[in-house]
Amino acid sequence: MTVKQLQAKGVRILRIVYADLYGVQRGKDILLSRAAHALEHGKPFVEAVMTIDHHHNIVSGEEAGFKDFLAVPDLKTARINPLDPEVAVVICDLKAVPGHGPSGLDSRGSLKNVAARLEKRGLRPIVAHELEFYLMERHPDGVGGLRPMPMRNSSVYTVGPLADPTGLARAMFEACEAFGLEPIAMAQEYGHSQHEINLTHGPAIEATDRAFLFKSLIKQMADMDGVVATFMGMPADDDEASGYHLHASLVGKTGKNLFDAPRAKDGLSETAHQFIAGVVEHGPALCGLLNPTVNAYKRIINGGLSPKFANWGHDNRFAMLRIGEERGPAARAEIRSGDGSANPYLVASALLAAGLDGIERKLKPPAPVVGNFYEGPEEAFGAPLPTTLGEALDALEADARLVDLVGPELVETFLRNKRYELGRWEAHQNRLTAWEIEEYAEAL
Repeated sequence: MTVKQLQAKGVRILRIVYADLYGVQRGKDILLSRAAHALEHGKPFVEAVMTIDHHHNIVSGEEAGFKDFLAVPDLKTARINPLDPEVAVVICDLKAVPGHGPSGLDSRGSLKNVAARLEKRGLRPIVAHELEFYLMERHPDGVGGLRPMPMRNSSVYTVGPLADPTGLARAMFEACEAFGLEPIAMAQEYGHSQHEINLTHGPAIEATDRAFLFKSLIKQMADMDGVVATFMGMPADDDEASGYHLHASLVGKTGKNLFDAPRAKDGLSETAHQFIAGVVEHGPALCGLLNPTVNAYKRIINGGLSPKFANWGHDNRFAMLRIGEERGPAARAEIRSGDGSANPYLVASALLAAGLDGIERKLKPPAPVVGNFYEGPEEAFGAPLPTTLGEALDALEADARLVDLVGPELVETFLRNKRYELGRWEAHQNRLTAWEIEEYAEAL
């Protein structure tokens, strides 16, 4: 939209936003009547916003004096905020200061770079984001943390008031449509008050912009309703895990799906096999970006359909990379190892970068896994995926090809942030826990 179009719709405030390295929305509100300079030159932000942890502890950046970067609005992304129609939300590209070249800390810029490299080969990436989340409430006593919102016991894919007794999930679904996020389906998942809203596929940047805005919208609406929406992988003991599944394909200049090969034995092209091979080879390193929290590995260890090995299979939900049975325009690869806490731009960038590397090096994939392959010989499973955040960060740091494609400065900063977070977790492990008191205090 143009500024005049926004004004005609009653917009008074331009909310310029971007993703930090965790995928959390950051930004500023600007009066639309005074936005001309920001639209042309961008707005400065201190680089420390990319070097803080989830509790705003500064991890690094002091050595450079906390430099600025510029957030330059991309008006093509402008959307009227359904929660406040006088506000238009616009996603920004991040630029370095001085010089206005691309910032090395821009996860959206990382995805743009990988997509551009594919497009130079005549391969346009198409993705669809599939995210699960929980709606949680605070314990009445105020000290018991969070728990899934109460609801009747109901099975997966229950619909209506049984699945959504307060109507909040439906309101979220409708708000996604009003926001231009292109939702196509909503369902209760396996967990109590666990939901999934599917967003339609599209070009990689545009579809991932929608996923980024989706996560923020869901969390904002929950907060306005006095509850908490969380995408973390394992938010409750003795319940289900929340995953992040990303579907990806490549199309040519005419729009033909380049994964599809009707005459091939499995209906997949050489390009598809090379893409699969790249993702499988980089599987352990991908976990560092797709499973970026300590909590994510509780999902991998405990979750029934959480992949545990770097492999692929035809319509096999135990596999890390699932190739659906659809062919023709719908031929695609679905990575199933992601955790809902991940940054959507880094999920898409990392997956496409791994596939690109397979194409560039003409890799051949291993044989697809079949059935419940956990019951077969372990050597046939594929390389084990990391089971801790520390292992995943080590695998990411050691994968020079993936780091180079995603962006060295971005990955190095991400690794510093996450190793600091891991250190805080390890220090917490030495603290007295409620379990110890309950287990030992009266008995011993």
